[in-house]
Amino acid sequence: MRRAGPFVLAAIILTAVTLAVAAERRQSAPAGGAAPDAFSATITVYKSPTCGCCNKWIEHLREHGFQVIAHDTTEMAQVKDAHGVARALRSCHTAIVDGYVIEGHVPADVIQRLLAERPELAGLAVPGMPMGAPGMEGPRAEPYDVIAFDHEGRTSVYAHR
Repeated sequence: MRRAGPFVLAAIILTAVTLAVAAERRQSAPAGGAAPDAFSATITVYKSPTCGCCNKWIEHLREHGFQVIAHDTTEMAQVKDAHGVARALRSCHTAIVDGYVIEGHVPADVIQRLLAERPELAGLAVPGMPMGAPGMEGPRAEPYDVIAFDHEGRTSVYAHR
């Protein structure tokens, strides 16, 4: 009988730990089938200190299980420049979650999908401030697109609302 080498043993241990963690996450998953990783994510939001819709978007994120760290700043253009947000994609606030840039009123469930899928993107954006987007609720809702963008500036529609 041949003995397993150290790499085989390490792979077996890693697989066992991975399966145990996955089982624990399934047991502690919130109702509704949402991905538990999304509910443990911390998102850092940069916003103007006087923007009410930014505060409403932050509440939307918290209601969906995100841990939010909010930073008030009057230097939003510099924040957007530093994170590669093209002018055509800009909105009122910019956030960072797990290495992705989130620009504007992106719905929490779309961010959760991004974190579950882990595509090769720089981030997501909802350009402007469309009525009906999270934080922009009002008397009417207009359709809008959530735009995916990469580090080379290419864009595509990631979700339609």
